[in-house]
Amino acid sequence: MRRFVVSLVLAAVVTMSAAAQQRKRVAVVNFDYATVRSSVAAIYGTDQDIGKGIADLIVEKLVASGKYSVIERKALDKILTEQNLSNSDRVDANSAARIGRVLGVDAIIMGSITQFGRDDKSTGVGGGALSRVTGTFGLGGVKHTEAKAVVGISARMVNTDTAEIVATAKGLGESTRKGTSLLGAGGGSVVGGAGGGMTSQNFANTILGEAVNASVAQLCYQLDDQSGRLVAKAVVIDGLVADATGGSIVLNVGSRKGLKVGDRLEVRRKIRDVRDPATGKILRSISDKVGEVVITDVDEQSAVGRYAGTMPAKVGDMVSNH
Repeated sequence: MRRFVVSLVLAAVVTMSAAAQQRKRVAVVNFDYATVRSSVAAIYGTDQDIGKGIADLIVEKLVASGKYSVIERKALDKILTEQNLSNSDRVDANSAARIGRVLGVDAIIMGSITQFGRDDKSTGVGGGALSRVTGTFGLGGVKHTEAKAVVGISARMVNTDTAEIVATAKGLGESTRKGTSLLGAGGGSVVGGAGGGMTSQNFANTILGEAVNASVAQLCYQLDDQSGRLVAKAVVIDGLVADATGGSIVLNVGSRKGLKVGDRLEVRRKIRDVRDPATGKILRSISDKVGEVVITDVDEQSAVGRYAGTMPAKVGDMVSNH
């Protein structure tokens, strides 16, 4: 019986490990909100980057669902700066693919905000509320007693190898509540400030926040459902030991090559090169395995790991996952 239980536990661990390895790596860029910019300015009194707020919420949802491995936003922002690109609507399918290749992800998720504001049931409104003639949104001069917030978003998942759109998704969130304010108390700025941004509980409790979260949840459910359309890349790691001190070693490869915390790599030492006697060209290198390293910390260009082996690691030793 005990042996049976152990077997079940081992099987579960193997299954979980395989599932983790099969997760596709994605990054989410800020959504384009040009279509609703005037509505945003009317609601907040100034232009606010709701595209960033929506992207942050999508990242949170995708991380929570576990279907994808999502790149940290700071890493994405750094790459965009280095590539002289804006984390905004100026990112198209081709530039998204280029960003994704630098990040080492399988896909970039990008999209647009198509609706953002109120859609009131009452026709007896005035001032800056919804005009049935112009279709614009605002908050001033409202005479009705019930407000309805509507938020629409659409997304595309772009394969970073081909720039092909492999999946699309849409979300439409609505919330109706007595009263006239979309933001209520503590709505604040969507990019931070007193309200804490779109990811804050303050914003989630507003009528607009309810509509935003409903639309994001719907969109992310569709993206999760289509995860099988994206083929995960086989990550091949080849690097060198840059520093070896005791049981810790530093490698000259990092997250840009697909390396992540928890990865286990072989450490090998080259013995000699075999050359073609006719041309002198190296045909292959002969090496011996001297140990293994388990990665404990990663940045874009380097990694740190715990080393264990038959002999101490040296600067210049080769590391690989194949």
